[in-house]
Amino acid sequence: MKTHDFYFDLPPELIAQTPLQRRDGSRLLTLDKETGRWAHRHFYELPDLLRPGDCLILNDSRVLPARLLGSRIRGDGTLGGACEVLLLIDRGDNVWECLVRPGKKLRTGARVSFGENGELTGEVAGEAAGGNRLVRFSYQGIFLEVLERLGRMPLPPYIKAELQDRERYQTVYARVSGSAAAPTAGLHFTPELLERIQAMGVSTGYVTLHVGLGTFRPVKEEEITDHDMHSEYCVIPQETADLINRTKARGGRVICVGTTSCRTIESWAAEDGSMEAKAGWTKIFIYPGYRFKVLDGLITNFHLPESTLIMLVSALAGREHVLAAYQEAVRERYRFFSFGDAMFVG
Repeated sequence: MKTHDFYFDLPPELIAQTPLQRRDGSRLLTLDKETGRWAHRHFYELPDLLRPGDCLILNDSRVLPARLLGSRIRGDGTLGGACEVLLLIDRGDNVWECLVRPGKKLRTGARVSFGENGELTGEVAGEAAGGNRLVRFSYQGIFLEVLERLGRMPLPPYIKAELQDRERYQTVYARVSGSAAAPTAGLHFTPELLERIQAMGVSTGYVTLHVGLGTFRPVKEEEITDHDMHSEYCVIPQETADLINRTKARGGRVICVGTTSCRTIESWAAEDGSMEAKAGWTKIFIYPGYRFKVLDGLITNFHLPESTLIMLVSALAGREHVLAAYQEAVRERYRFFSFGDAMFVG
């Protein structure tokens, strides 16, 4: 199967640059995975699509303000040119794998400073795969608190507008810090909508997958099977595994909120669809031909052409159905990508 098989033409003006004022006011395109039929709704109507006995699986990862803007430290201790460091993976012992700019100036041994009076400093301790840098940080206090003060949200490259309220790039249930990008399907939920869903007899369970920037990495190979999938760390708690097993046993549907929740449960499900508590790194690549072990339905945003994410949705509903639905969304002027509208595939 070719990467270009997942191309669609998207007018640039349909890429949402800012979130809507009302989280659940976004549009919701429903897609029947068996027939390909679609319908137009709004996200606040989601309870109409759910049934008592279903369960929603949500990713509770919280986005780190992982973009640090600072200065390089010269050999004499004075500050030099500007630099940028983007935290990707916590490697332990105050060392993070990072993207850095300018790469040519930030080789092993280079030092950087952030905030007033060097509140946070770092030294490039080595290089990782793909040209990323291993940076060892020095600071006083608690690292996440320092990061909250000095860091900025690492918005996707297609968003050019400045984010006025950083909480709008967090889900209302985000609680485990570690992502470099938001699990964006969850951005549409409000506490009130979750309460309505739970009141109708739909259970909610949480997994954690820390979203990496690899989620935006294009598929460059002509054959999709030649693509090297990025790794992300994920966790399935015991209570969520138990909830999924109970739901399946009672004939309910497991509906994942976002491709990250989907990839988490499908990574660790047994062949018979049973779940156990698990934590680890996943490189699962889901594309047409994949047999889902647990997932029955998916709530997701609209994804980039030729991305691994549109391939995942196509595995659930069929490439032709998905691309036809995307064409309909373009005709109807839906908002696309992170701050855009949503789909319910079931």
